[in-house]
Amino acid sequence: MRRAARAGGLPPAWGLALAWALILARAQALENGLARTPPMGWLAWERFRCNIDCEADPQNCISEKLFFDMADRLAEDGWRELGYKYINIDDCWSAKQRDGAGQLVPDPKRFPRGIKALADYVHSRGLKLGIYGDLGTLTCGGYPGTTVDCVEQDAQTFAQWGVDMLKLDGCYSSEEEQAEGYPKMAKALNATGRPIVYSCSWPAYQGGLPPKVNYTLLAEICNLWRNYGDIEDSWDSVLSIVDWFSAHQDVLQPAAGPGHWNDPDMLIIGNFGLSYEQSRSQMALWTVMAAPLLMSTDLRTISPSAKEILQNRLMIQINQDPLGIQGRRIVKEKFHVEVFLRPLSQAASALIFFSRRTDMPFRYTTSLAKLNFPDNTVYEVQDVYSGSSWRYHPHLPPGKCMLSVHGLDEQ
Repeated sequence: MRRAARAGGLPPAWGLALAWALILARAQALENGLARTPPMGWLAWERFRCNIDCEADPQNCISEKLFFDMADRLAEDGWRELGYKYINIDDCWSAKQRDGAGQLVPDPKRFPRGIKALADYVHSRGLKLGIYGDLGTLTCGGYPGTTVDCVEQDAQTFAQWGVDMLKLDGCYSSEEEQAEGYPKMAKALNATGRPIVYSCSWPAYQGGLPPKVNYTLLAEICNLWRNYGDIEDSWDSVLSIVDWFSAHQDVLQPAAGPGHWNDPDMLIIGNFGLSYEQSRSQMALWTVMAAPLLMSTDLRTISPSAKEILQNRLMIQINQDPLGIQGRRIVKEKFHVEVFLRPLSQAASALIFFSRRTDMPFRYTTSLAKLNFPDNTVYEVQDVYSGSSWRYHPHLPPGKCMLSVHGLDEQ
């Protein structure tokens, strides 16, 4: 029996929804065995940006307090058990200068106990710590970058601190430096002996597409990578990312799999720019795209409705499916309804019926043939948001689907 899991419904769209290629010898592949499913956790950037004014805004500035607080929330509010295990520092964490030995150091006022102590605390809570670097003279926020000659030193520093993930940005670097430095960091991280998930921004700086980006080789270097521009706290931003990924899915979809993922950027659910239905849409779309689920919101004040969306167990189960196949848009209707499909293990599939209409709720009718399903099979269908499930037999009269809820069959 095939099972089809349906993610999302059809409310109105106001609610829902380098001149160089990557050239590298295979001997330099990352080969770290990590990120066999898309990483899940929390990342500071979209919600907290580069707020370093801890005198005026001590609760929300980029400081050890923020990350201690978020670690507590992940550990105590049900996130960790669902798979949200990474606490990721982004830009603006470091001092403005390296120390006398040339090492990166955290800002002494905002991180007085240092990154090692923060990592130890995060680990004590059953979580993992991520950190940010930039393959250039400066980070995007103007802090010390990791130039090519500093790659090995910085990799060792991160490992000694107990870091579990590195996001390596690409501001203030040339195409040539990126072509040398990103593979070099993969090799340097491996050499530390510490398992560190490696997130690259390389393809985003090269337009995200061939011939400048060779995804076959990229998958041997990085565990996940940013393909496209930064997400903003708006529905337009979410749609622009979905549109770009859909337009180029023939290139992007085959590149994803266990250990190497396309990253459409953070989940902005729980912030200010999305409605309830738009938030449900982002979660569903990121789930079917096999995207890393990295929240960027304030977990101390998150609303119950946003928390419910982000903690949807069935959605997370789909996102973390061990086959690791990224979904695709399979239907684009002229009346602004799209259908996305992701194959899952155990002969299951996840479907999103996604409406961009802004006028009213829309009743969408389709067929098994249009969705590429055989019509000689009995299907068990489950609504991922409501939890309702039913059995569908194509040869029953219209409107006479067999309903199965909590194991009790009706007709």
